[in-house]
Amino acid sequence: MSYLDQIDKTRVPKHIAVIMDGNGRWAKRQDLDRTFGHKEGISAVRRAIEGASRAEVRYLTLYTFSTENWKRPEEEVKALMSLMVQAVANETPELVKNNVRVKVIGDIERLPEDTRKALDYCLETTSVCTGTTVILALSYSSKWELTRAMKNIAVDIKSGKIESEEITEELIASYLETKGIPDPDILVRTGGELRISNFLLWQIAYSELFFSDELWPDFNEESLYKAIVDFQNRERRFGKTSEQISGKS
Repeated sequence: MSYLDQIDKTRVPKHIAVIMDGNGRWAKRQDLDRTFGHKEGISAVRRAIEGASRAEVRYLTLYTFSTENWKRPEEEVKALMSLMVQAVANETPELVKNNVRVKVIGDIERLPEDTRKALDYCLETTSVCTGTTVILALSYSSKWELTRAMKNIAVDIKSGKIESEEITEELIASYLETKGIPDPDILVRTGGELRISNFLLWQIAYSELFFSDELWPDFNEESLYKAIVDFQNRERRFGKTSEQISGKS
């Protein structure tokens, strides 16, 4: 039986975040250049989006390029940016066809101009779509996001726009890149690594964690459905007891 058939459609997670890890190792196992792994990774992105849409997941956030990734060899970064431009251009018509909206979070100003232009076109073209929202985390890290938020809050306090006593969790969240987007219900990481890698640290405070040994290029719709089924078999207590959750004394 497919994992899709095992999903309880009344309890589908609203938001799934994914750390897409393993492109380079996948290529190495095939005795190929790392760039080929990234190309295959784009196919996995397509499958993940199609799977999320079919499962009626409202938000899918993909950790596409971190601020730390800028430290990689220059040639690899250039290849990644070029792939991104091609992928966005090629995939935009299909995204519209599938009613998928695209948003971007991160330090976008660091991206090359042609990458930004391709993204702007995709964002504008898919803005009318009302199905799954795919959020690309590009030139993003949680520490960068939180530092930026704290600086902006400090500026607004100094200008008198807000008072320090008004600072709450809700106010801080309103200064984050993910403003208006529900926190992830589940964080999926592929590639067998067991770490968060500076991704959505504020937002995943109560997210369920799902680690997969699959390398990202091997990830498919069933991989996503498996994570959803696993999520649905967990008890989310948010600090409460099992009895409180079930309503039993």
